[in-house]
Amino acid sequence: MDTSRLVEKTVETLTPFETANIMDFLRHLTVKSAISNPYIVGAFLVLAFYAVVKRSKFVLSSLFAAISILLLIRYTMPAEGDNLSVSTTIPFAFGGLAIGAFIIYLYFIKTE
Repeated sequence: MDTSRLVEKTVETLTPFETANIMDFLRHLTVKSAISNPYIVGAFLVLAFYAVVKRSKFVLSSLFAAISILLLIRYTMPAEGDNLSVSTTIPFAFGGLAIGAFIIYLYFIKTE
């Protein structure tokens, strides 16, 4: 009896991690919910810790690019239903160029 309760509790605990639930979560994921989701933030923190400890330029630049693009989309793209305008497109373009320039600087110009 005790093992069956343990199995039921384990199944109940792991239900949110079923493939269908994860795919549904990813399908309805927005930038705002991604930034505020503790699982995604926790994954970024674990990757950042690994990158700092192992001194991995690739992982650090990937994290920088992912976080920068999330923030860039969050703050420069218009709300749903609004049209694109020059005032939202130009900051997005120059922000993308700045991200790319920093990654190029990190890989090709900066030496250790």
